Amino acid sequence: MKWATNLLAATAIAAASNTSATELEVMHWWTSGGEAAAVGELAKAFDASGHTWVDAAIAGGDPARAVMVSRLTGGDPMGAFQFNHGRQAEELIEAGLLRDITDIAEAEGWKDIVNPTSLLDSCTVDGRIYCAPVNIHSWQWLWLSHKAYKDAGIDVPANWDEFVAAAAKLEEAGTVPLALGQQGWQQSGLFNVLMAALVPNDVFMSVYGDKDADVAGGEAVARVFKAAADARAMSSKSTVQNWNDATNLVITGKAGGQIMGDWAQGEFAVAEQVAGDDYSCLPGLGVTQLLSTGGDAFYFPVLSDDEQTAAQSELAALMLKPATQVAFNLKKGSLPVRGDIDLSTANDCMQKGLALLADGALLPDTNQLITPDTNDQLNTLFVEFFADTSMTTEDAQAQFVSIISSAE
Repeated sequence: MKWATNLLAATAIAAASNTSATELEVMHWWTSGGEAAAVGELAKAFDASGHTWVDAAIAGGDPARAVMVSRLTGGDPMGAFQFNHGRQAEELIEAGLLRDITDIAEAEGWKDIVNPTSLLDSCTVDGRIYCAPVNIHSWQWLWLSHKAYKDAGIDVPANWDEFVAAAAKLEEAGTVPLALGQQGWQQSGLFNVLMAALVPNDVFMSVYGDKDADVAGGEAVARVFKAAADARAMSSKSTVQNWNDATNLVITGKAGGQIMGDWAQGEFAVAEQVAGDDYSCLPGLGVTQLLSTGGDAFYFPVLSDDEQTAAQSELAALMLKPATQVAFNLKKGSLPVRGDIDLSTANDCMQKGLALLADGALLPDTNQLITPDTNDQLNTLFVEFFADTSMTTEDAQAQFVSIISSAE
């Protein structure tokens, strides 16, 4: 019976609270200033429970995932680790390496509080829950430096077309129009933002959800590749590698704008910049105002140590507690996964995101729709496209169609 299952789970969590202090190694890739401040809130909450968060940060999502998978498959599991919402953990679950935490989710009532429900769905395999979602991150943001546009003597753009039109004036002032790190995930992420903002939602879902090669090769997507070519030209003098270094170009007025997820807010916060005064944010590039429901979740490997397993249970429950959600997400720049907490102190940009979430203006994140292998292929394509100006939009779209047609 459900009530009995919930009672047993609650008893297990309570027992975890009374165990002796336990060290738990937690792996993640949050290493920028804003990210470090945010993960510090999770560690603080866990340490306050009497246990010890042993931080094991690895810079960069791709390198971190490779280390995590190697540790797990090599029989050296950590206590908990971060992945994105989506399909990244499917093979690890199938191999029996990750804990089923359905009992914790039921005892904590996650199905009643997690919003949107797709976040918990992304943690669910064959009806069982394997991860704790901690935030909602959306890619669909254009961050704009007020200083850069003031120095160039022009108004801050209100949408993508105005942003492109203003590029020449910024270049005349010695400013990079578009800050972009030279990494495939940033470049393919930018393309996906253009896709979400510049074509109808049904086109986006046909390409990434249905893997429809005909739609991927059509005129609507051709428009996206034209916009990507504009982005390539505007970012040609952006030579930084890391996303937060690109964000810093916007913060310091050395670049007009950056297309990046709302985690960029953490960097603006660390720099003590004020939304609406020092910078502006345009969800959906000011064209189609919507958010993707990406973000982060924590998984918990199967461990042989009972005390560590109990500590895992306590950490999983703690991550979705109201106080933890508020403290973590205000620092991270992300939205909470709980639909029942007060974020009235959030800044202007986060309030825009909360309003879109309340309105249901949402799209699934591409990580929820495509496999890591397909994602790697897209990253490779866009590294080449942004590095090689001789690659035409037609050639790039043809390669894109080939990837989509073979995607699972």
